[in-house]
Amino acid sequence: MPDMLGPVAGFGVTFKAMFKKRLTEQYPEYKKPTAPRFHGRHQLNRHPDGLERCVGCELCAWACPADAIYVEGADNTDEERYSPGERYGAVYQINYARCIFCGLCIEACPTRALTMTNEYELADSNRTGLIFTKEQLLAGLTEGMVAPPHAMYPDTDEGDYYRGRVTGAAPGTRTRQPTKKADREEVSQA
Repeated sequence: MPDMLGPVAGFGVTFKAMFKKRLTEQYPEYKKPTAPRFHGRHQLNRHPDGLERCVGCELCAWACPADAIYVEGADNTDEERYSPGERYGAVYQINYARCIFCGLCIEACPTRALTMTNEYELADSNRTGLIFTKEQLLAGLTEGMVAPPHAMYPDTDEGDYYRGRVTGAAPGTRTRQPTKKADREEVSQA
């Protein structure tokens, strides 16, 4: 007799759930706010003067268990400086078809260049649209920032950037993007 009560008890749980009033989500029209520490789309951050925080160390790619991150580092020069360190991430890609949003890449980043936003709408109709490039991941420029490449703040080193001593772009800083020989000479004279 006790063996027959098991299935009946299971059906009791089912019947209770069938007649319980449920809240219907109105998703496309109303988006429920996410938790503050929600793991959504990644973002590459900048320093207050506009230089990129990513130094191309590839630790995030090494930490990724899904092998979803691809980074190629390149060397900064005095003419073209993208980050305060010796190197910067020249190529940065995250494949969201593979990413499991675990956050291990965030933990591995030594410069806090990579963080996760609360954005969760990443669906696409093809796989190539799910591979986000550096340009898509890089945070936008805010007031007081100048788009790289440009020189570091005068009389500072890379340690000053990471200690928070640089709070904005140096007065008179402008983006250096020489494309022709005449432009290169103009930038070097300025």
